[in-house]
Amino acid sequence: MPETPKTAEAHGTAFHGPSFHGKVAVVTGAGTGIGRTSARAFAARGATVVVADVDAGSAAETVELIEKDGGTASAVTVDVTDSASVAAMVDTAVARHGGLHIAHNNAGILAALGPLGDVDEGQWHAQLAVNVTGVMLAMKYEIRHMREHGGGVIVNAASNIGGHIRYPGMGAYAATKAAVSALTRVAALDHIKDGIRINAVSPGAANTRMSLMPGETEADRAARFSDVIPLGRIAETHEIVGSVLWLASDASSFVVGHDLVTDGGASA
Repeated sequence: MPETPKTAEAHGTAFHGPSFHGKVAVVTGAGTGIGRTSARAFAARGATVVVADVDAGSAAETVELIEKDGGTASAVTVDVTDSASVAAMVDTAVARHGGLHIAHNNAGILAALGPLGDVDEGQWHAQLAVNVTGVMLAMKYEIRHMREHGGGVIVNAASNIGGHIRYPGMGAYAATKAAVSALTRVAALDHIKDGIRINAVSPGAANTRMSLMPGETEADRAARFSDVIPLGRIAETHEIVGSVLWLASDASSFVVGHDLVTDGGASA
């Protein structure tokens, strides 16, 4: 059954807002959640999208959804913690589609929960590898292509947790996302003269699997955030992606090195 306008917008596929016709966009972590909505939204607005994820099956599902929406996409399996894998992702995007103009470096994990004295060191290192090194490697190879081909736009996934607010038991996650925010700002200054605009989005809690704590139901999650977020609810993924689209578009052409908090007022 075709999507209604309401459900299409919930997936970020309703066609309004900026156009990305003629652009090639890479989205990491695009197999689920915000990444999937981002990939569908870019495709709905005319971009050719490279759906990159460590899970080949979920990436293929996102491509199928995009094609059902009438968009153009292809899947790439990538491990963002591995330099060769990330380089191959960029090379594949360029070889298949003729260039790379936009990147949404969205891949991330939530691990190493609990007070610092109890944090599992293996989970700590895994979270650093995905959330920080993964963003650094993605930018490294995206920038190398973009600066040789007239520039581009990069939007990284930070978080309101870390650079903006803190929650007990989430020190490891907060550290990684604060690092992404800082890395984004410095990279933006390093490469604006190369014609590359780099910014970040800091989402608050959104309706994704990652925002569910172990054993928590959606009702439990809603109750947990009802008093924390001034809007009284968590975000739908298209509400986060709206900020991504704006930063990736010409509408934000004078925005450089910014971390756009999109959290319903939680960090106000």
